Amino acid sequence: MYSQAKVIAGGLAHIPVVIAVFYFILTTFNKRALKFVEEAKTKKPEAKAVETKKVAVSKTEAPKTEAPKIVKKKHADVPVNIYRPKTPYEGTVIENYSLLKEGAIGRVNHITFDLKDSDPFLNYVEGQSIGIMPAGEDANGKPHKLRLYSIASTRHGDDFKGNTVSLCVRQLQYEKDGETINGVCSTYLCDIKPGDKVKITGPVGKEMLLPEEEDSNIVMLATGTGIAPMRAYLRRMFEPTEKEKNKWNFKGKAWLFMGAPKSANLLYEEDLQRYLVDNPDNFKYTKAISREQQNTKGGRMYIQDRVLESANELFNMIEDEKTHIYLCGLKGMEPGIDEAMTKAAEEKGLNWSELRPQLKKAGRWHVETY
Repeated sequence: MYSQAKVIAGGLAHIPVVIAVFYFILTTFNKRALKFVEEAKTKKPEAKAVETKKVAVSKTEAPKTEAPKIVKKKHADVPVNIYRPKTPYEGTVIENYSLLKEGAIGRVNHITFDLKDSDPFLNYVEGQSIGIMPAGEDANGKPHKLRLYSIASTRHGDDFKGNTVSLCVRQLQYEKDGETINGVCSTYLCDIKPGDKVKITGPVGKEMLLPEEEDSNIVMLATGTGIAPMRAYLRRMFEPTEKEKNKWNFKGKAWLFMGAPKSANLLYEEDLQRYLVDNPDNFKYTKAISREQQNTKGGRMYIQDRVLESANELFNMIEDEKTHIYLCGLKGMEPGIDEAMTKAAEEKGLNWSELRPQLKKAGRWHVETY
């Protein structure tokens, strides 16, 4: 039998062993706990990477469920700003003659400049504009600012040799305090003579360019000298010599709506009538002569009245995605055209306020007014 003293002594003897075992267990647990924490830290970036990857995938997949976006086609190799106001090209006037017939209102001239001496060469495409810097100074003794004019010739020029540019210019005149005021640049251009030197800048503009597709349909709405870019388009489409030089053979339909105050104010009429005779299946020409024709309400006939008259046929063309609409002339024509288009669209069950931005976004609605 063990004495009580021996039992107590034996129990006390085991205490260091128990402490040692407990310490061992605690140390091991702490090490594993620290290891777990470290592993958790290293795993966090992996979790983020996986999460980021999932987000990236969802972003790339999302567009598959969206409607296809309308993409405006870009034109390649369009020259811009070959000559700037600080370094203009001085072109020589080749010809300057009136486009109006007897009894017409105002003054409108066709003016051609020689470009063959320009270096770098001042080339351009149909639908662009050039700047003209009139000679002289303003009331403050500073050089006159340049004015932009739509080009009325094709890239090959009126003589098809590719070294001229032509403008269609109306002299601006208005009354102020009982006095007739003449526009600075328009008067300067209408008065210049063959052989005179004129400072030219540009070309500029990509808004009014023709589509590259040969089977496009081209609807043109013009008033007055707004015929300038339309003349370039029509020459490119229908002039035999021009067509021989082009690698572009127009196969679509062209429709010109032309507004003028009197028949004597119709510009390039002989050429337009010739295109009608030679291309009856591709060209249509509708005139609105405000002081000689009446609309259905007995008032003066304006271009917007002609649009309303042709609403059904016109919107059949507009519904074709190959159709482009070009608007050029005085800024005041825009509200009337918008109103006419709104009414014409309603007859077809369409909303013009929704349709026009879509046409613009698709690069099919082209406007240049001044």
